[in-house]
Amino acid sequence: MSVTLSLPDHIYQRAKQLAEMTGRDITDILSTVLARSLPPLVAEIDDTPISAFEDAAVITLANSVMDQGLSDRMSALHQKQQTTMLSDQERAELEMLMAIYDVGQLRKTGTLVEAVRRGLMAAGPSHDNY
Repeated sequence: MSVTLSLPDHIYQRAKQLAEMTGRDITDILSTVLARSLPPLVAEIDDTPISAFEDAAVITLANSVMDQGLSDRMSALHQKQQTTMLSDQERAELEMLMAIYDVGQLRKTGTLVEAVRRGLMAAGPSHDNY
């Protein structure tokens, strides 16, 4: 797939310099950097319909929580954002963590609905904080 991308000059210059130093094409450098920096956790969410899951998997996902390290980092970035401006890297990290959280919440909500529908769990507000 081809994408046109506008980069700040200093980023372009760094990528160009790295490409020259390594003898690689600049598009290869940028593709590699993007691939390493994008969160695989969001892309790797299983898109199998929840209705196809076994009961045990539904219960596991319905009770899932965000990884504690990721949650702590997201909280720290939120707190820092309240008192100071985040760097571009921190802002991108916070956006990534929020995307992971949002996907987890959506998946958890769907599995909670399915668990209640199957009679595996009682309906109620006792499940929160992916």
